[in-house]
Amino acid sequence: MITKDMIIADIIREHPQTLQVFKRYNLDCYECQIADLETLEHGAGVHKVNIDDLLASLNSLIA
Repeated sequence: MITKDMIIADIIREHPQTLQVFKRYNLDCYECQIADLETLEHGAGVHKVNIDDLLASLNSLIA
């Protein structure tokens, strides 16, 4: 299960299929150097993405 306090790069490494969700939300996290340090919640907030919607999309994909 993906949680809001997980590091973005870790999510992508563990679940590469989540790239399609990040792209759908216009989050180019896979290209960002800060993804190795940034939590999902922080990244979503910076880009004004609803964290609950993002989490639901990510978790439904890996379920």
